[in-house]
Amino acid sequence: MVRLIPVASTTIRPSLGFFSASPRFPVSFLSRTSLSFSHVSSHVPQSNLISTKLWRRGVSCCLGVTDSGNTAQATTQDDLLKWVKDDNRRMLHVVYRVGDLDRTIKFYTECLGMKLLRKRDIPEEKYTNAFLGYGPEDSHFVIELTYNYGVDKYDIGAGFGHFGIAVDDVAKTVELIKAKGGKVTREPGAVKGGKTVIAFIEDPDGYKFELLERDPTPEPFCQVMLRVGDLDRSIKFYEKAFGMELLRTRDNPEYKYTIAMMGYGPEDTFPVLELTYNYGVTEYDKGNAYAQIAIGTDDVYKTAEAVKVFGGKIMREPGPLPGINTKITACLDPDGWKSVFVDNVDFLKELE
Repeated sequence: MVRLIPVASTTIRPSLGFFSASPRFPVSFLSRTSLSFSHVSSHVPQSNLISTKLWRRGVSCCLGVTDSGNTAQATTQDDLLKWVKDDNRRMLHVVYRVGDLDRTIKFYTECLGMKLLRKRDIPEEKYTNAFLGYGPEDSHFVIELTYNYGVDKYDIGAGFGHFGIAVDDVAKTVELIKAKGGKVTREPGAVKGGKTVIAFIEDPDGYKFELLERDPTPEPFCQVMLRVGDLDRSIKFYEKAFGMELLRTRDNPEYKYTIAMMGYGPEDTFPVLELTYNYGVTEYDKGNAYAQIAIGTDDVYKTAEAVKVFGGKIMREPGPLPGINTKITACLDPDGWKSVFVDNVDFLKELE
């Protein structure tokens, strides 16, 4: 079963919204939204999170950003690279759509040991959200499920791979999942070419989860795997535009794929993005089920500038949300995978 290393944190009620153009992911310009961002705890060990390094306009001015958020002067690529590396970033949560919210909540809590952190129904917009994870949103990477009224099925597509869950005993976890009627697609055993014991399961909507046998960790919800068409291009983009570290790569010529682990800290204590390149495949159908990852930043304007310079596409220009003045920006990576960045200071103000 999953074992958590407890971390100290202050329980708070996050609430932040932003616009999404997807008709299957309805949101409001107000704080009633389908995506919320979590406050960041400074108690997670070895973290690169918001703590005493938190600043506001003083640093923004040094970075060439005015109080209104407009770039005051051109910034060189070297300046952007340094700023991105120094920025305080954390993977906050991942958002995706399900066809039966209660069914999914039951599966995640009973089979995967997650906790239902909160639930929110927005009848005027015809959707419901549920937030689940292994600890408070202010210090953990969590799942945000979205149920759109009357939509009971989504296309996961071929691009999304799986989520990763670290457990201390894969075999026992698989036994529990089978007893609860869960679907096991790969029985427990060592990963091909390695020693780590893993298994694969599917949730009721067909999302795949990889169970990885590990020592207790502060972050059991540990991976999001996405397929990309050019691994070198993706690694460079996430290093430069997102400030992630390349933690490791593994090539498996026998099965014709290569993976790269990217993140903001060691993969035994931080969630990571697992990028997979299948030999000769350059494009994937992304379906309409998986939505995006949310990441915190000290400055959405500089973040958007870096994304543009280093090969990404801005889907929502940086700026304050109507009504609550919280600044966000949304972007696509070179393969079209979406991420949303939120200003750290503004978000903390939202939680006051």
